Amino acid sequence: MAVDGRIAEHGRQWRQKPALRDIYLDLYRRMAAELAPGATLEIGGGSGIFKDYAPQVVTTDILAAPWLDLVADAQALPFADGSFDNIVMFDVLHHIEFPRRFLTEAERILRPGGRIIMVEPAITPVSWPFYHWLHPEPVDMAGDPLQDGQPDPSRDAFAANQAIPTRLTGRDRARFHAAFPAFKVVRRAWLSLFAYPLSGGFKPWSLIPHILVAPVLALENVLAPVLGRVMGFRLLIVIEKAAR
Repeated sequence: MAVDGRIAEHGRQWRQKPALRDIYLDLYRRMAAELAPGATLEIGGGSGIFKDYAPQVVTTDILAAPWLDLVADAQALPFADGSFDNIVMFDVLHHIEFPRRFLTEAERILRPGGRIIMVEPAITPVSWPFYHWLHPEPVDMAGDPLQDGQPDPSRDAFAANQAIPTRLTGRDRARFHAAFPAFKVVRRAWLSLFAYPLSGGFKPWSLIPHILVAPVLALENVLAPVLGRVMGFRLLIVIEKAAR
């Protein structure tokens, strides 16, 4: 099975950059700690990494890869109502053309008390210049995360607006709750103050040696509650569906 070249390149960088692996694995562990008991669906699982933390997870992506369980569009999920207790997503929401359609599907397939757990870009005063000038994906703070429309089947799967998660759970949070009263944002944590930007992400360069990642992450844990809203580069978001 052919794998999209961008997924393949990300896999190559993942294997070649131990500092990046440690940074991402810390984020995956945080996601796994938020899981509710029960069945888990991963959307955008092209990396194939989350299975290390939840071996029974059902992995999907809009692009085919041999390690996925199936190919599926987050805006039209091929599962019955109430099929899962968790949906996990890493850097996925800001790629979805109409997040409102995904949220409708998520509400449908999650059981009462189920959770959406995601890690996404955090747009903060410090991170914005980095994402705007040094990252290939755009940051459009005017974009509406609750806009609806007909998905374009020819749209590039990597098209994105990195501002969507920050807006959905920030200035548009009241609109989100009004549109989806069964959902509640139960956690929103700003993470990745230093290590992630210094790593260069999936770029070929890195400014942080592998040996320094663990102590820098430990420092971030202390500083993030105070400085995260100003200089965090990542958002950990947990959205919970109301129990009956």
